[in-house]
Amino acid sequence: MEAPRAPARARDRLLRMPNPVVHFEIGCPDTARAVEFYTSLFDWSGTPMGPATMIDTGSKSGIPGHFTTLGHEPHRYTIFYVQVDDIDACLAKAESLGGKTLVPKVDIPTGSFAWTSDPAGNTIGLWKPTQA
Repeated sequence: MEAPRAPARARDRLLRMPNPVVHFEIGCPDTARAVEFYTSLFDWSGTPMGPATMIDTGSKSGIPGHFTTLGHEPHRYTIFYVQVDDIDACLAKAESLGGKTLVPKVDIPTGSFAWTSDPAGNTIGLWKPTQA
């Protein structure tokens, strides 16, 4: 006997993720110490790239990430980044829903990012890659 299937429209919505989680960031006061800890715990490795250290988890599955030391508050944090088509529009929508803009859009060589928060104060990173 075959398991019941969701209607096609509902199934399509479940299989599609228009705004995927694409990156994570671990903020720490001492990047070298963080790399040492995560390398020992999970067999990850780190490669310096500008002010950040890119994380190689050694796996083809999952998402990439990086360690960073801001030099100011917050010193300890974790953030996931959601890819969006329009960072400014997403920040405005988050604010209309009770969120707050924490870091407005910042352009970097590989794209643009911003930080927003949900109404409970959880930080969410927004990411838009540079178009090739």
